[in-house]
Amino acid sequence: MDTSASDPTFRDATDADVDALVALIESAYRGDASRAGWTTEADILQGQRTDVEGVLAVIKSPDSRLLTVESDGRVIACCQLEHRGDHAYFGMFAVSPALQGTGLGKLILAEAERRARENWGVREMRMTVISVREDLIAWYERRGYRRTGRMAPFPYGDERFGIPQRDDLEFELLVKELG
Repeated sequence: MDTSASDPTFRDATDADVDALVALIESAYRGDASRAGWTTEADILQGQRTDVEGVLAVIKSPDSRLLTVESDGRVIACCQLEHRGDHAYFGMFAVSPALQGTGLGKLILAEAERRARENWGVREMRMTVISVREDLIAWYERRGYRRTGRMAPFPYGDERFGIPQRDDLEFELLVKELG
């Protein structure tokens, strides 16, 4: 598999992208395919990460964008940006497992922050990360995000978000001032 992304392009997702985006998100987080990258959640969650309805809801929401990244005509990454009043929310971030560790994630995060600042005038980006994902949280901290200690419960019993493999999952709010 190609492990480089030549000249990635950014655009808002459309309905026609849904199947490719669901496949990308699932490949980055769930199952054996996700183990090729470092962002896998396969050891803490099984089942699905998202579905067609979840991706369509982001695309259709007037306050949300699903930023899609393409290279050589294929979808290689995506992230959700949602305008929430005085801040933006960053979520549904997925990079093709074969391209993780190449610097593409840093590029996408910087572009998402730039778009949130320029398009909505927000000065803060927020996200939630499963608190046991120390390596992922450290990656965000190196990019200026700070842990808040503010936790939200994991939706145990709702298999739309996966099947937990442990009983201590919760989401921590991370925040970055965009300046």
